[in-house]
Amino acid sequence: MMKTELCNLLGIKYPIIQAGMGPFGTNKLCIAAANAGVLGLISSSGIATKDTQPGIYNYFVETGGASLKDEPKTVLKKIFRQTLEGTRAKKGLFGVNVMVSAELRDWAELIINTMMEVRKEDGEMRDRFAVLVTSAGDPLPWTKKIKETDLKWMHVIPSVKGALRCQKAGVDVVVASGHEGGFHTSWEPVHSMILLPAVVDALAGSKIVVVGAGGFCDGKTLVAALVLGASGAQMGTRFLATQESDFHPMWKDGVVKAGDRGTLVARGFVGPARWLKTPVSQKHQENTLKMSPGVFLGRPDDYTTVPPALIESEIAAMNAVYAGDESKALLAGGECAQRISDLPTVKDLVGRITREAEEVLAKLPGRLR
Repeated sequence: MMKTELCNLLGIKYPIIQAGMGPFGTNKLCIAAANAGVLGLISSSGIATKDTQPGIYNYFVETGGASLKDEPKTVLKKIFRQTLEGTRAKKGLFGVNVMVSAELRDWAELIINTMMEVRKEDGEMRDRFAVLVTSAGDPLPWTKKIKETDLKWMHVIPSVKGALRCQKAGVDVVVASGHEGGFHTSWEPVHSMILLPAVVDALAGSKIVVVGAGGFCDGKTLVAALVLGASGAQMGTRFLATQESDFHPMWKDGVVKAGDRGTLVARGFVGPARWLKTPVSQKHQENTLKMSPGVFLGRPDDYTTVPPALIESEIAAMNAVYAGDESKALLAGGECAQRISDLPTVKDLVGRITREAEEVLAKLPGRLR
């Protein structure tokens, strides 16, 4: 059995994290992942989409066991409790992914405060709902609030500079997210082969555990993460394409059908995003080049500088996904989509990944001459 420092820190069986993949719901997926022995993550930012992306919001609420009439805090509590119930038999470990950008500060406060509240009320919740993953923002403003708890704190970063910021903030686990990843990517295209070992080197001597993300999808790439110095890998697109995944069937099929060179980068709500290559995303890429060229030049822009028409088209494309309208939909996906060709159960997927990783490690000495 593969055991790493990440396993020991979090109490998971295998050194794999199922990514949160916000703002899309992962309520069902999180339960299946936690029950399979990896860290399952609830994607929480769907709570902020009620007014602009009702398809995402409605599905986020309903798959979480909540009602569309519930207040946001009640929705979150019901999702957290459903996850606890769904993972009780296997005693699965789970957490929540929270975007902490300035635009989402109030929502992040609500999510984190609600997490702390339900953990305080229930001992089992405190033991198994033990991981907070922050992303898409600066970790430092959150240090005081989080370090006063017993939470294991993880933060997702795209650079060595970000990793050092995490060290200053007191983060327990840094997730180094390479440019191969799906949907949100960094303004500067640094890929995992460069980013991950650079972050490992930068944090050498600290107590921070490093995890790789971006391009990891099977046993071979899990071993690659370990060889590059990480203690595990976070996988998003690979878990998206599973039977229990909350994502729309059209989306899952899009990942399976992606094939060679099946993704592209264009704008996506808060900056660069990686999409599955379709006529819709190719047109969106052309519009990005015209209206938001900073995506391709490493120059950050925001809602005050991007033409409203481009933002509105992105929102319409997301709503089209949940309406099942392929002719208008944008489907996010990582570069590893071209290596995904099936829709297994999460349990079977985790078993396959770990078996392959062990086989690769066992054969490695024989390949050295």
